[in-house]
Amino acid sequence: MARPLLDTVETFTRLAGHNRVAMLLFRLGERQAFGINVFKVREVLRRPRLEHMPSMHDLVAGSFDYRGHTIPVVDLAAAMGYPPLATVDSAHLIVTEFNRSVQGFLVSDVDRIVHVDGAQMAAPPSALGYGPRVNAVTRLDGDLIAIVDVEQVLASVDPHAVELSENVQHAAQVQPARNRRLLVVDDSLVARTQLVELFRKMDLECVIAKDGSEGLETLHRMAAGPAAERVALVVSDIEMPSMDGYALTRAIREDARLRHLKVLLHSSLSGVFNEAMVERVGADRFIAKFQPDILATAVLELLPA
Repeated sequence: MARPLLDTVETFTRLAGHNRVAMLLFRLGERQAFGINVFKVREVLRRPRLEHMPSMHDLVAGSFDYRGHTIPVVDLAAAMGYPPLATVDSAHLIVTEFNRSVQGFLVSDVDRIVHVDGAQMAAPPSALGYGPRVNAVTRLDGDLIAIVDVEQVLASVDPHAVELSENVQHAAQVQPARNRRLLVVDDSLVARTQLVELFRKMDLECVIAKDGSEGLETLHRMAAGPAAERVALVVSDIEMPSMDGYALTRAIREDARLRHLKVLLHSSLSGVFNEAMVERVGADRFIAKFQPDILATAVLELLPA
């Protein structure tokens, strides 16, 4: 039976733009708490009966009928190095919508929704041994919370090639632009790799930042340096530790040296809410991940001629 975790979702939407995130906490078999952005969550269920095919990826526990659609179920415990949950009757299923696709993640148990201060989230120290599937950690009431990089998990199960149509690639190569440098801001290694590969196919140069704070520092450093080293456009994720994409956009618009920059927000979270927030913080465009042709076309439209 579904658990009504999102009944007060409108309360959580008011946190956006203030560098605060609503996280759904869950566990994978031990005391360690993990988190996922609540806006990626559709529903939480007890583990349903799963159908299995021999050709499925090792991390896919099976599939099931979710509201008339067959969706894959990833064993998140196995993906994170814990004992598999595919046959554990007490396991729970988090149904998520991510990058315009719906899938389930098996977890040991679901805890609660909490509000997390983005400024208190940081990249995990390598000594903790989380690996690439955790892109941030924070503390809540003294307990360590690890934020799962869902993009990295999904990419390991179903890697997507970065393909650009010939028409868009040709348009990128012939379009004149005074400045073909972009700042790419994203905390996910998978997402950064995809973006850099896409923009290189467009003959664009990328400067990389791993979160909004690093992105803003980079922009400040460039503003104080030679004009030839500055960027013409910022392409930023929204959900990031330290400083999210909304806060980064606001900071850019409030700085006289930076406010002329075009800002494109690129997120796995889609919908009317994001579009409204994009307008509120002063971004120029919002594109849902990952649509190479649509993203490339938007970048070409925003680059100064």
